[in-house]
Amino acid sequence: MAKELKIGDRAPVFKLPADGDDEISLKSLLGKAVILYFYPKDDTSGCTKEAIEFTNLLTKFRRAGAVILGVSKDSVVAHDKFIKKHKLKVRLLSDADGSLCEKYSVWVGKSMYGRKYMGIERSTFLIDGKGVIKDIWRKVKVANHAEAVLERVKQL
Repeated sequence: MAKELKIGDRAPVFKLPADGDDEISLKSLLGKAVILYFYPKDDTSGCTKEAIEFTNLLTKFRRAGAVILGVSKDSVVAHDKFIKKHKLKVRLLSDADGSLCEKYSVWVGKSMYGRKYMGIERSTFLIDGKGVIKDIWRKVKVANHAEAVLERVKQL
């Protein structure tokens, strides 16, 4: 497991398949702020609410010079269905093998109803245009999270 990232660390680089049969790398986004949010699963209630909140604020994020990327282990096909069903405007990356989740230390032990399992901890990383982590939100509660991230982006 990778060491836990801290504010001021260089963001681990990535190049992953994205919705729409695309591929996105951190290197291709240099010069822009990147909101990299990790979520457990497409089309579940909390993940849907989070994606819709980011979508609703997308114009404001773009005006602030930021790109929003959601990451889960779901396939690109699942992402495309999720986007179409909920009319999402955020880009979604497929980390099918979990390597990016490992690099960002969001693949963690969880427990529900006494059952222990591994899963993605809902987390968000704000990366500046030079590839440096400027803020980290772990164990995110969905309500008003996108708004809080937007306020932080405006401070960059």
